[in-house]
Amino acid sequence: MDIDEPRASGGAPVPKPIPEAPRRIQALSSDVVNKIAAGEIIVAPCNALKELIENSVDAGSTSIEILAKDGGLKLLQITDNGHGIDQEDMPILCKRHTTSKLKTFEDLSSIGTYGFRGEALASISYMSHLTVTTKIKESSCAWKARYAKGELVPMKPGQTAEPKPTAGRQGTQITVEDLFFDNPNRRKAFRSASEEYAKILDVVGRHAIHCSNVAFTCKKHGESSMGISVPANASTVERVRQVHGSSVANELIKFEVSNDRWGFKSEGWISNANYSVKRTTLLLFINHRSVESSAIKKGVEQTYATFLPKGGHPFVYLSLEIDPRRVDVNVHPTKREVGFLNEEEIVETICDELRSTLGKVDSSRTFMTQSLLTGPKVPMNKSTSAGDNTVSEQEERRTQSRSVAKTSTKPYENNLVRTDSKVRKITSMLPPSLPGQPSSSDAPDEGETRSDDMEYQHSDKQLVICKLATVKSLRAEVRANIHNELADLFSSHTFVGIVDERRRIAAVQGGVRLYLVDYGMVCNEYFYQVGLTDFGNFGAIRFNPVLDLHELLSLGAAQEKAMADPDDDLDWDQVVQDVKEQLINRRAMLEEYFSLEISKDGELLSLPLLMKGYTPSLAKLPQFLLRLGPQVNWTEEKECFQTFLKELANFYVPEVIQPPPTAPADGGSVPTEDPEVAARRNHLHRAIENVMFPAFKARLVATGGLLRGVIEIAHLKGLYRMFERC
Repeated sequence: MDIDEPRASGGAPVPKPIPEAPRRIQALSSDVVNKIAAGEIIVAPCNALKELIENSVDAGSTSIEILAKDGGLKLLQITDNGHGIDQEDMPILCKRHTTSKLKTFEDLSSIGTYGFRGEALASISYMSHLTVTTKIKESSCAWKARYAKGELVPMKPGQTAEPKPTAGRQGTQITVEDLFFDNPNRRKAFRSASEEYAKILDVVGRHAIHCSNVAFTCKKHGESSMGISVPANASTVERVRQVHGSSVANELIKFEVSNDRWGFKSEGWISNANYSVKRTTLLLFINHRSVESSAIKKGVEQTYATFLPKGGHPFVYLSLEIDPRRVDVNVHPTKREVGFLNEEEIVETICDELRSTLGKVDSSRTFMTQSLLTGPKVPMNKSTSAGDNTVSEQEERRTQSRSVAKTSTKPYENNLVRTDSKVRKITSMLPPSLPGQPSSSDAPDEGETRSDDMEYQHSDKQLVICKLATVKSLRAEVRANIHNELADLFSSHTFVGIVDERRRIAAVQGGVRLYLVDYGMVCNEYFYQVGLTDFGNFGAIRFNPVLDLHELLSLGAAQEKAMADPDDDLDWDQVVQDVKEQLINRRAMLEEYFSLEISKDGELLSLPLLMKGYTPSLAKLPQFLLRLGPQVNWTEEKECFQTFLKELANFYVPEVIQPPPTAPADGGSVPTEDPEVAARRNHLHRAIENVMFPAFKARLVATGGLLRGVIEIAHLKGLYRMFERC
């Protein structure tokens, strides 16, 4: 078969491309290297400003003035009254890696200044036209110089590049003009000057709140009004008021926490439960650097979810001081992030104190209330005695007539939200229990002694801080899989009642929506998370008398054998023996990590306690122990912990109990129910309502996998619209 060769427009064959020779590795020129480095550090005008503000604070300034034009792209000027720069240092001021704050690499372990790499001014000089005017206290005049690509350049053509004497006050003024003038692609990427100016105000506002005894002003070029103006003697709350307004400043409470074990202390101001906005405002400073931390932000948001309405977010200013030896400051080109040891433990300590602080002031929360009384309220003067007629009958009648004349707005019932789970439950609409049996929906009165209550004793076991990387990794996987809408639902839900015991379905209310929840699935996820968070610190359910492990495993094998394929020739006696030996051989690890205590003689002494007020079904114990053999990966650490905790969570999931017997249709006698089954049902009902669902509200991290177990069945506003058509 002939193949036509491609031809050019003139008819001649197109020559085949000559394959390129392999490219050789070569060193980049210093100019290219410096521009690449500068582009990583100075990403936007706000990044350049952050570096300049940090230099001014490091110089001991008490007043910092910022001027911006076109969002900082045309002009960005910062003036301070700090120590200034010596004239002899000006020739190397903008060279890369020139700094007065660091001499050896070991100094990074104790660095206490904002800047340390000596790349801020060098990077800016590669991205803009940079002018520096500075004066130290001992100098009789100020000195002015211009820089380009890290080097001194003449102020005007034909002049020398040396710094020129000029009039000026003590301190430094740095003028950045035409930022990204030689990088048009990046300059075009900025949306608008107003958006970049808003980012500049955010940077200035953060430092204005944190840097006490330093005055800050920021304004646009050509305008007389200030975008931000904070005096030097203003308190932290007043600084917040100047930057973010009175609505948040009036609702701030002091926050302090420290821990010598983890080598940190933290203080700041946080909003109480009366204040909420659509987006979290977190001003985080670690060792006085403005940084970001997704772990701290997520922990703060989850903590506040219990106190704020759905969709509400807090304002938090947090200054965290950590031992410099525990902090790695050199992990991000723009110093936006830092790394520090024991991050998870520090975040957990902060969130615990945050929860405690908010709980102490939660009584100050204000709500909009609606009176449902039909008659008008008449105010009573409590200071008036029975015999003191300070208010005449005529005045009293006038007061009543004014009260009646006021038009009251009728509340729309489709907007009412259930706030008291004790008023009425869905179980009150179900058929009544048999004569002589207590209703499962009736909660016992406070102080009532329950026959199935367990006695708890405190042991002298010390709290163990989990440092295993595998457990921390499993915890991080749970947090990364959080589903925000479900998290809002479970953190603010109201329990309605158990709907179906056989399918383990309960009803909960979130706002004006009604949901059905598979509480078996939710319990499985919750107990798995408890296993991760309390790893190594479980309580213990002790058996007296102790149980024989071999008998329990044999009972579990008999249950499995009854459900297995009759043609299966598995040697169940050998399975029992293998699992028993496996558990005994690993009894030290099981006792240390999971409080599952087994004697060397094969006696089961205790089980892990995951929740007070609820006892798992011991009928599931034989199968739980038997499954620990084949279902747990004992060879890999991470898989071992994960699979064991999943089996433990499955053991703790409430079992399915058949509903109480009812009278037959033919009118015969009512079957008698086993009293132990009835008592177990009552225990489960009380635990589900009063123990489990409150625990879900406080501790559950609702993951995306729970979407299959939650379904919305009613929306009150939608139902009202439907009924209004009838």
